[in-house]
Amino acid sequence: MLKKLISCFTALIIISYASASQAASKPKVTIYTSMYEDIIDAMTDVLHKKFPKYDVEFFYGGTGTLQAKIAAERDTKKLGCDMLMLADPSYALELKAEGLLHAYLSKEAENIALEYDREGYWYPVRNLNMILAYNPENCKKEDLPQSFKDFASNATMKGACSMPNPLTAGTALVAISALKDKYGYEYFDLLAQNRVMVESGSVALTKLETGECKEIMILEESVLKKREEESSSLEVIYPLDGPIGVPSPIMTIKDGWSAHNNAKICEELTDWFLSPEGQSYIVKGWMHSVLKNPPSIPYDSIPTAEIIKKAMPVNWANCLKERSELRTNFEERVKNKR
Repeated sequence: MLKKLISCFTALIIISYASASQAASKPKVTIYTSMYEDIIDAMTDVLHKKFPKYDVEFFYGGTGTLQAKIAAERDTKKLGCDMLMLADPSYALELKAEGLLHAYLSKEAENIALEYDREGYWYPVRNLNMILAYNPENCKKEDLPQSFKDFASNATMKGACSMPNPLTAGTALVAISALKDKYGYEYFDLLAQNRVMVESGSVALTKLETGECKEIMILEESVLKKREEESSSLEVIYPLDGPIGVPSPIMTIKDGWSAHNNAKICEELTDWFLSPEGQSYIVKGWMHSVLKNPPSIPYDSIPTAEIIKKAMPVNWANCLKERSELRTNFEERVKNKR
């Protein structure tokens, strides 16, 4: 009996060692991303099936957090990732200018409906949209602001409105950049006068449900996710001055700077993410596809082409150039005035 137990135990050790050795022998790719963690889990599962010879792992963090992480890693001349899927497209311009990105002309590029880098340094991989949202159980839609301009200037919103934090969230930084370009820095002052709450999306959604907030500025995907998964009554308002589209980029860190120097594998992954199959998983994550003929639209959303047509313009060069200025002005004019 003892000999059998020893044999079984030895066999288990051998199997475990073999499995570990097999995993260790796989080429590895690490992706820094700001996508929802449950979407990351779904992506991880499908990538393991689609690319069984590679070890693909995601590292989650908010765009601002990951940018700070990368800034620290840059001092060591080696990043902890091989690919990035962050929210702020202007960050791709910065990394390209600094020579950190790998150029690749994807075979899927001709199918992309949004702007991308013609040299192949970055491509949009998911189309996020900043919108307004309300709770029909607490307020009538017609009694609420229907535009970003009125959201900030309508006195009935005072102390009852919320928005994400551009100091930490890439999509929020894009939003305030677009709103500043359209309405000037006076827009920030109006937000302060209306005592806008600056907080995470999950907190804002809870306040919308309880009635503490009448209306919030938030990503469309956050509301759609809640509607599908929780049968929430919360509803989206597509602002009359345009939803703010954020075509979040996918980019590959060039070999020498990347964690594992597997740029060729990253090219395969890029093609998959931009393919109709890869984009179908983006749409399942309540985000819009970047393709000219999207596989579908997110649950309970409006057509992607309509979103793109109505979107408020964003000057990506301004967003990059004025990043620090935007954050400073927001902190001084909005957060410190609360």
